[in-house]
Amino acid sequence: MKRTKVVDALQSTDYGKQINVKGWVRTHRSSKAVDFIALNDGSTIKNIQLVVDPAKMDEELLKSITTGACISAVGTLVESQGKGQTVEIQCESIELYGLCGSDYPMQKKGQSFEYMRQHAHMRLRTNTFGAVMRIRHNMAIAIHKYFHDHGFFYFHTPLITTSDAEGAGQMFQVTTKNLYRLEKDEDGKIIYDDDFFGKMTSLTVSGQLEGELGATALGAIYTFGPTFRAENSNTPRHLAEFWMIEPEVAFIDLNDLMDLEEDFIKYCVRWALDNCKDDLAFLNQMIDKTLIERLEGVLKDDFVRLPYTEGIKILEEAVKAGHSFEFPVSWGMDLASEHERYLVEQHFKKPVIMTDYPKDIKAFYMKLNDDDKTVQGTDVLFPQIGEIIGGSVREENYDKLMSEIERRHIPMKDMWWYLDTRKYGTCPHGGFGLGFERLILFVTGMQNIRDVIPFPRTPKSAEF
Repeated sequence: MKRTKVVDALQSTDYGKQINVKGWVRTHRSSKAVDFIALNDGSTIKNIQLVVDPAKMDEELLKSITTGACISAVGTLVESQGKGQTVEIQCESIELYGLCGSDYPMQKKGQSFEYMRQHAHMRLRTNTFGAVMRIRHNMAIAIHKYFHDHGFFYFHTPLITTSDAEGAGQMFQVTTKNLYRLEKDEDGKIIYDDDFFGKMTSLTVSGQLEGELGATALGAIYTFGPTFRAENSNTPRHLAEFWMIEPEVAFIDLNDLMDLEEDFIKYCVRWALDNCKDDLAFLNQMIDKTLIERLEGVLKDDFVRLPYTEGIKILEEAVKAGHSFEFPVSWGMDLASEHERYLVEQHFKKPVIMTDYPKDIKAFYMKLNDDDKTVQGTDVLFPQIGEIIGGSVREENYDKLMSEIERRHIPMKDMWWYLDTRKYGTCPHGGFGLGFERLILFVTGMQNIRDVIPFPRTPKSAEF
């Protein structure tokens, strides 16, 4: 008999039909008269209830069906007599696929997220992580659909690169060299002639620079793939391996870019509310009681568009009025998460797009304003999260870009290809980067970024 997924069985009204469901046991309650088995196969947050007559089943088989066991059940679909479900299965036969002993790490309820991270290979079977992963899938679908429907092309940028897009220098090196026998030149520098690529290469921190090449040929592209940062950051907001969405668009100005950022992120939130109702309802109940209200709030109003200088004035006024920040406020500083969240959650009470940052705290490629002090950068700031999107109009003028590179002493020997976009048919263009896991944090209400990716990569942790 063909298997029916639990999500489909729960929606069926084909009462009296014999069906086959397969999955993992959430709970098994026994009595002399009747057994109730809650079964879940990952297709939905909801379980289907199997009603078993113990007199018709092998006693030892029934005893062996514990939390976590994997079974196949055949029975008749009937209207449920109990609360909480519309249908259940009057079970006729059970086949046991996999026993699950009492040492099963996800057996008890109410385990801490820290505990579950140590068992990340098994935590996916819990209700919370099932919900998060289904929402993660839906967000990926929404992202591809949005850009496809708006005429963007999905563009695959390299994971192995010689460029440090952010100028941060915190990259994971890729090499085939024998690390026990490293040859060095007379200056003490490692010789890479015999390495696979013949030069030092690393895992990418961003696909943006290569994405700019795509935009200047295809008009509008987006990347969506893994990126890597070798930052020794043990915080609830940082991962060493995470996914980034980076659209890049030719002939876009600052206002168009902000429109794109706002429209895109609202589309993703709306998609979650429309397509992940059961999972969001569960997370709203169990993780964050204000989750759905906050998601709906994002769609309600236009985002505030706030120049950096005005934002600093608001924060300085807050300090004068007695508000206390851990980090002092002054023009020219890079805003901390506490400053971003104050503006969003307390002052405006809605998302903010901050623009026109001081050039010295932003990347070399951002377009300089006429004041020669600020650049056309845009950060989208969200409640709970702080910065969720970072973008800018790019500097398309070759001389201005080179002047900034020289001022910052950025080594550009391997970046000739990037500068060629400004030498040959340069055009106005811009784009943004969205950390996928930050989006999932916001949409799920989870508090730690390590809990919205299946297998987190963090300092001293690369299990599974």
